[in-house]
Amino acid sequence: MTSRPAPSRRTLLRALAALPASAVLLGEAPGLLGSALAAAPPNGSATRYTIVPFLNSNDGTVNVYQSDDATDFRLLRSSAYTPPTGRIRDASVIRHIDGYYYVTYTTRTWQDTSRTIGFARSSDRVNWTFLYDYTVPVANLSRAWAPEWFVDSDGSVNIIVSCSTTNDEWIFTPYLLRATNSALTAWTSPVALSGIGANHIDTFIVKTGSTYHAFPKNETTKYIEYATASNLTGPYTIRRTGDWAGWGSYREGPALVRLDNGGWRIFFDGYGDGKYYYSDSYDTFATWSAPAALPGISGTARHFTVVKETVSGGPSLARNTTRSFRSANYSTRYWQQQSSLLDLPVVSGSSTTAEKQAATFTVVAGLADASGYSFRDAAGNYLRHWDFRARFDPNDGTSTFAKDATFVLRTGAASGSVRFESYNYPGYYLRHYAYQLRVERPDGTDLFRQDSSFVPVTAWG
Repeated sequence: MTSRPAPSRRTLLRALAALPASAVLLGEAPGLLGSALAAAPPNGSATRYTIVPFLNSNDGTVNVYQSDDATDFRLLRSSAYTPPTGRIRDASVIRHIDGYYYVTYTTRTWQDTSRTIGFARSSDRVNWTFLYDYTVPVANLSRAWAPEWFVDSDGSVNIIVSCSTTNDEWIFTPYLLRATNSALTAWTSPVALSGIGANHIDTFIVKTGSTYHAFPKNETTKYIEYATASNLTGPYTIRRTGDWAGWGSYREGPALVRLDNGGWRIFFDGYGDGKYYYSDSYDTFATWSAPAALPGISGTARHFTVVKETVSGGPSLARNTTRSFRSANYSTRYWQQQSSLLDLPVVSGSSTTAEKQAATFTVVAGLADASGYSFRDAAGNYLRHWDFRARFDPNDGTSTFAKDATFVLRTGAASGSVRFESYNYPGYYLRHYAYQLRVERPDGTDLFRQDSSFVPVTAWG
């Protein structure tokens, strides 16, 4: 077997140049070396990430998008909710214990005085009902912006809202509101978060163990900072400032979510360059992958948070069976091994026995993770990616090979179809291009989703 080629010096230098300094100093190259691993729920269930962003072109309504991998967001409904008055910006979403989805949001444009935050709810994420506008009771309030949900480990429901006063309408401080009833209609008096200080906005908080991790935007430097505390209200210690994570300046609206593989993903609005970014951490926020623009919705979606759920009805594929795999958008074309490479030729009843056999594969548990999938041909070789091309090679027993040959099952674009995400390059999918199979990152288009969707069918061979 030909050895795996090392990246060229030029490729490595280009990749390293894009990394945050913290990652380079620690000898890590997130994304380049494929150190992160994909994961998904068991057969028959699926992860669902939902966002409800306002639009770059319209802050009077929100769209609803969903994703099963926190990268490729598909439109669920456009203009899903328009408030009866005012605007809807910076919408934050949760699913409450009553089964409803709730959004809270900024009710006015950035130019206008804004003393209220709005609330709406939905039973299905598609149809929304206005609940009320709540006047935030901060003395001499000028603006109440970017309310962010935070559900604590004790089950209490909180909102972190950025408020400024008439003394200086552009200097914001984060305040905590805590719900005092399960209907989310009554709130405690606002309490300023201690330690983060004035001139910070869009503060987003997550909790790991007994530590609260806050990600506020510094309105002077325009960088997203990082702070920790042992209590929700503080005092917080700001531990990272400036371009500590390599995300750049003129960034706002940070929102974090835990991925299936245990890592954390931050989303943020790159309003300075008109893009929306994500970045991942696998060491509890110490280092981060180079920021990447979200495919499809970057440049359209603005300031959102994410609600993650595990839902039933996800994709399913039996193991220890033989199957053929038909293209979802080219119904006469199937996976077929050709000279050790995986291609997508036409296969039919008139194909030769050898051609049918080459289009037949045994589905087994993933070599690197039994919850994933691997595919073996008649000669005992395994499907793996190599230089991002899909090919078949003998199992050499290495960890690298096992990871290259393991794929995670995702829902396909067409009924009965599935997609296969690379285990060691999360966010990269098997897709056909020019009738060749490769692993590539989605571009947010329906064409890519169709090109990466395949229907498991009765084996040809």
